[in-house]
Amino acid sequence: MQLYSKHFKTDVLSGMVVFLVALPLCLGIALASGAPLFSGIIAGIIGGIVVGLLSSSQLSVSGPAAGLTAIVLVAITSLGSYETFLLAVVIAGAMQLLLGFAKAGTISNYLPSNVIEGMLTAIGIIIILKQLPHAIGYDVDHEGDFFFIEKGTGHNTFSAIIDAINFSHLGAILVSAISLAILIAWNKIAFLKNIKALPGALVAVVVGVVINEVFKATGSSLAIGQEHLVNLPMPASFDEFIGQFSAPDFSAISNANMWIVAATIAAVASIETLLCIEAADKMDPLKRFTNTNIELKAQGVGNMLSGLLGGLPMTSVIVRTSANVNSGARTKVAAIAHGVFLLIAVLAIPSILNKIPLACLAAILLMIGYKLASPTVFKHMWHSGKYQFIPFIATVVAVVFTDLLKGVGIGMVVSIFFILRANLKVAYFFKKEEHHEGETVKIELAQEVSFLNKAAIKQTLSHLPENSKLVINASNSVYIDFDVIQLIQDFLKIGSLDKNIQVTLIGFKEQYKIDDSPSHVTSV
Repeated sequence: MQLYSKHFKTDVLSGMVVFLVALPLCLGIALASGAPLFSGIIAGIIGGIVVGLLSSSQLSVSGPAAGLTAIVLVAITSLGSYETFLLAVVIAGAMQLLLGFAKAGTISNYLPSNVIEGMLTAIGIIIILKQLPHAIGYDVDHEGDFFFIEKGTGHNTFSAIIDAINFSHLGAILVSAISLAILIAWNKIAFLKNIKALPGALVAVVVGVVINEVFKATGSSLAIGQEHLVNLPMPASFDEFIGQFSAPDFSAISNANMWIVAATIAAVASIETLLCIEAADKMDPLKRFTNTNIELKAQGVGNMLSGLLGGLPMTSVIVRTSANVNSGARTKVAAIAHGVFLLIAVLAIPSILNKIPLACLAAILLMIGYKLASPTVFKHMWHSGKYQFIPFIATVVAVVFTDLLKGVGIGMVVSIFFILRANLKVAYFFKKEEHHEGETVKIELAQEVSFLNKAAIKQTLSHLPENSKLVINASNSVYIDFDVIQLIQDFLKIGSLDKNIQVTLIGFKEQYKIDDSPSHVTSV
């Protein structure tokens, strides 16, 4: 509770930033999915409030996902009605709940960090490429469409940028440029960075709205039209508002195609969620571990509720999660707050939100994309060696030119190829016993330690009792995978401190660059 109270104010403000990012994405994904616009908002609200409360992740943010748009679009058409599709969403959620109880979430422990880094970097590049047209006033492509080949037009990401140049709008360019300047200033100028009560993204949005309202009031040709602004549904009455909700058609329970759609949604949504959770843990400044089985249960409950109310299926989403981390969030309060802000927005202030230029929000997303795909990431992976860099760059290229799941799959194949090469000669063994507080726990690393052993080591480290002593012996190790080294490093800096564990390192070679400087760590 102390952590929540300590960061409450910062987390609420982070939730505001995530809300600004999530709002157009919820609407854009619904539009791209061929579903009612309000269905995206429903999924966003439930993803924030319900999944945020139930999840054990402190930084992940859930909502409608771009990776499901193609599945949803085809499913609604093939099933014949949106209500039948909603039943599939409810059943998909129930399947995810069962997967959580079956402990299927542990598969995320076997994702190598170079693939996760590649996925995050690729998402950053995609965000930049997709938001450039919006930043200059070309809004033909829906917000939330992260596919290289754009649906409907047949264009790809690069041809869309070229088209955007021919249809650019000077007013939108001015708004996005000023918004970017504000965001950069808030990141670079110490005085502005210290104004915790006023996020740069919120300032950029307010300034963007004011600028465009001035353009409108003066009759300037720079005024940005409604088609280039946020387009939140505005019901004229309470009955019309209630009419935006839909209920599943339970009479379709015997429809075989509906069950196939449900299983497909459950599988894809679960995989995307586990990928995002692993990425969120990697971005976490406090290096906490998320219980992925609890996450699958939370997602299952969220999808069941979303389907019952007429919403889209949801996953944990990298774009929102990245915005959350970059805006300074430290606890799940931020994710919950973003859901609350979405709820307040649709109930109280839709007309105000519909004044926000998409060019302004594009500037915020461009900054998020740059932070994910920063040149320092490429330098870091290059210096980590070719066995880290090649799978990383393969994942980046594959995700950018295909989609998230295919790209990660290709990256995994490349990474496993290099891992198998390193594991041809000697198998890995890991010995663990029952441990009690005050005992000395000994972990003896084998001759070859790969990322496939990360799950067992992570579980052992996370279950060590408080006030114990730990000896990690690497004297016999010829090769220790980068992921395992990074896991031990994070434990030395944070996990062992939290539990007051005295750590002794034996036989770690200088090339592993294990930092034994903390006072509670000794090296032999």
